[in-house]
Amino acid sequence: MSYAYDMTRTTGADTELASVLRLSVMRLARRLRHERAETALTLTQLSALSAIDRHGAMTPGELAAHERVQPPSMTRVLAVLEERGLVSRVPHPTDGRQSIVSATDAARALLREDRRRREAWLVGRLAELTEAERAALRAVAPILDRLAQS
Repeated sequence: MSYAYDMTRTTGADTELASVLRLSVMRLARRLRHERAETALTLTQLSALSAIDRHGAMTPGELAAHERVQPPSMTRVLAVLEERGLVSRVPHPTDGRQSIVSATDAARALLREDRRRREAWLVGRLAELTEAERAALRAVAPILDRLAQS
């Protein structure tokens, strides 16, 4: 995937901000990953499971497109998740060649615990900040989300 942008409009301050943000976001993501609930799942498996939980039941092809992986890779991911009782498959209602995968109750419980642990850690760190710092983070969160979605 290539991202084209106009380097003539980029300032040194923009480049420095990009570097600082990249490092800060990477460090925070790494720390939050460290706080994950103990599972034997890979990040790819956890991401796929989270996508199904968030967006609802879908075909393996739709999930592969959503996760930006090749369908054969998603087939392997789903096989592991199904073997562990975290996803279930039902035949597609109109296309006999396809199936629909959905998260099981066990998956939802695992994801709930995973989120709870990471959010508890983050709430603890936020409590160490001043109200002004928390307000700044509230203001920047939607901007970071917009950057992540672009």
